[in-house]
Formats: sequence, structure tokens, C-alpha cells
Amino acid sequence: MAFPSRDACRRLHVVLVAMLLGFRPSCSVRFDLQSGHTRCIGEDMRASAMSVGKFAIVNPHDGHPLPETHKLSVRVTSPHGNNYHQSENVESGQFAFTVAEAGDYTACFWAPDHNPQATMTVDFDWRTGMAAKDWSNVAKKGQVDGMELELKKLYETIDSIHNEMFYLREREEEMQELNQATNTKMAWLSCLSLFVCLSVAGLQLWHLKTFFEKKKII
Repeated sequence: MAFPSRDACRRLHVVLVAMLLGFRPSCSVRFDLQSGHTRCIGEDMRASAMSVGKFAIVNPHDGHPLPETHKLSVRVTSPHGNNYHQSENVESGQFAFTVAEAGDYTACFWAPDHNPQATMTVDFDWRTGMAAKDWSNVAKKGQVDGMELELKKLYETIDSIHNEMFYLREREEEMQELNQATNTKMAWLSCLSLFVCLSVAGLQLWHLKTFFEKKKII
């Protein structure tokens, strides 16, 4: 019986990870930011997940320093408005934190106003969960070989998927409770609307009957 080679195992591991990972582990974008404007990027995160981010202004002229107009400010906030990172008038930077509040986190970039208006290109790499872990440092510190490192990655991936499934189930329960509460309110509103319509119709009939009796039509 022939055993699969190490390369075959690695390819199988990549396929398994690609099949199992149904969530987006990172957000790497490049966008243009005009002076005097703001650009925000959101990321849905679960509690206790690790999050790291790096941002930098792309130099429009290689070999030359960035223009004085190419400065930006960054603020990362939680779903409840708590600040997790803030930088003012910088060319690049990075941040890292452990998520305490599950939900949508927002990273907002803005540039000081200039006349004439300046446009800068920003590289932003935002990673959460498994993607936020530096596996090269893990291999160096733990002195593990390639196969052990792959197994560690696979274990961490499965654990992350397990936690992600629980988080998604909690979000689904919250949505079901919200839908049920909305349906209950809509039912009460429909009953109230029907009661008001019947009351108005009854008042109109009573008014017409009284009017016709006064006119001695009926």
C-alpha cells in the first residue's frame, strides 16, 4: 500500500481548507482617497478573535519622498462606537487587537483638506481570525518542521471554523428573534388598523343615518 507524499498531503490540506473556510478571513484592498474626504471599510468579527491591520500610502513617485499633502488619519471603531485604534496625519501604520464585542467593526480613513485637492492611493490589509496569525514566527519559535506546521494550521483552522459556526448560529438566533418580534408587532398593527377602519366606517354610517333622519329622507 502506497502512502501519499508530503506534497500530496499539502495539496489535500489546501483543498480541505478551501472547502471548509466559508467565511472571509481577510480584507486586502487598494483604494483612492481624496483630501477632505472619508472612506470607511467594515468587517464582521466574532468575539475573542484576533484582528491585525496594516495601511500605507502608495508612493506615486518611486525613489522620491511622499508629497506633504499625502497624510491620512485612521480610526477603528467597534459596533458600539468604542475606539480600538486611532492615528493622526501619518503615512503608514498598523494595529492589532482582540475582539471584545462581536459585530461589524469599521476602519475609517480621511485626509486633510488641501487646495488644490490631492488624491492618494492607500493599501489596506485587514486580517482576522486564522489569517491574522503569523505562522512563520510560530514555526521559528516552536522549531517545528513543515508537516507539523501544516497540522498546527489545520488544527487552528478547524477550531476557528468551530467558533465561527457557533457565532453564526448565535447571529441566526438573534435574527429569528428579531423576525418574530417584527411579525408580532405587524400583527398587532394590522389588528389596530382594522379596528380603526371599522370604527371610522361605523361612525360614517351613523353620521349618514342621522343626517338622513334630520332631512326626513328615511
